[in-house]
Amino acid sequence: MQTPGRGGTPSTGEQLLFLTDDQLRQGIELMFFAYRGFTADPDRILETMAYGRAHHRALHFINRRPGLTVNDLLDILGVTKQSLNRVLRQLVEDGLVDSRIGKQDRRQRNLYLTEEGQALELELSETQRARMRKAYSAAGPEAVQGFRKVLEQIIEPKMRTQIRQLLEGKDT
Repeated sequence: MQTPGRGGTPSTGEQLLFLTDDQLRQGIELMFFAYRGFTADPDRILETMAYGRAHHRALHFINRRPGLTVNDLLDILGVTKQSLNRVLRQLVEDGLVDSRIGKQDRRQRNLYLTEEGQALELELSETQRARMRKAYSAAGPEAVQGFRKVLEQIIEPKMRTQIRQLLEGKDT
């Protein structure tokens, strides 16, 4: 039941709890279009190299956590081993990723970006940072915090802790 704010009308926070189906559909559509815009610049760069978004995601997370194991990357990306192996094999063969035998466990493979991999990751992520910086600046700090909260709530609950740790740069 909706509780009225001052003057008998619902407060802004309470109004947000009662979104119409049309407002929710608009939000879903905005997410689709925002994602398309967010990935457009990197997609154009990747297309010239016969790479896709899976390559970009792998490069991004290996860059964020040098030495990341293949199993950790599998967990982060939520893809099949076969799919990730295809992407990693191509990145290794093309000299963008270095796969090293684990120091503690020789069965593990630790992943690092080469200088060329770092340069490509920087080029890809800079386009996205510029887009995010511009959007955040236009929206303002309260909107940025609200947007982050919304995104966190969209993420599967069991993944939130792992993702928070990743964003803070901690090991999962």
